[in-house]
Amino acid sequence: MIENKDVQLEELEKRLQTATESIWKAAQEYGNNSLGLLGILRTLEKLHQEIRDNLFQASLPDNRQALYKLLRDIEAKGGWPYIYRIKLQALLENLDAATIEELHLSSQKPPQPNP
Repeated sequence: MIENKDVQLEELEKRLQTATESIWKAAQEYGNNSLGLLGILRTLEKLHQEIRDNLFQASLPDNRQALYKLLRDIEAKGGWPYIYRIKLQALLENLDAATIEELHLSSQKPPQPNP
């Protein structure tokens, strides 16, 4: 039984590695396209949420021993998976001063009437 679980985990790791490589390749292809990269990040976040809410929660252990084993694994292998969201301030720090000034000025212009 343990051997079978080890084989299953190895197969899972191979499948996840293949998926990771595909996603990374797609991200590199969109390396200069912030909207494309943002789409990839949004998709990953949505997938994380769907797996957590629809599958993971339903799979949680129903006895103390299994729960303890899960918690030990979480602790030993890096904690709870978390998708970090960049803060707007950090995003703005990457803009140069001219771009920030341009954004500031364009937000102060009154709307132009359509002819």
